[in-house]
Amino acid sequence: MTDEAGLYCALGEAIGGPGAYYGWNRDALADCLGDGVPLPFTLVWHRSEVARAALAADGTDSHTAKGFFTQILDLLRRYGLDVVLQ
Repeated sequence: MTDEAGLYCALGEAIGGPGAYYGWNRDALADCLGDGVPLPFTLVWHRSEVARAALAADGTDSHTAKGFFTQILDLLRRYGLDVVLQ
């Protein structure tokens, strides 16, 4: 996941299976998560530092002081997903 579009695509497939849709922006992702994720659910985010750096490098992570990557982590955790960064 090295750009915002890739992030939503990868999250959709990780949570819902191949071709699953889980949004195209943070609000849409929250809507999809709110519709229900089969819990308990553990998301293992491999090479998370690559994603964090890439999202910051393309400007995505600088939209707010908190950072896009951290906002996504917070959102996933708020909806009950256990996120393991590797």
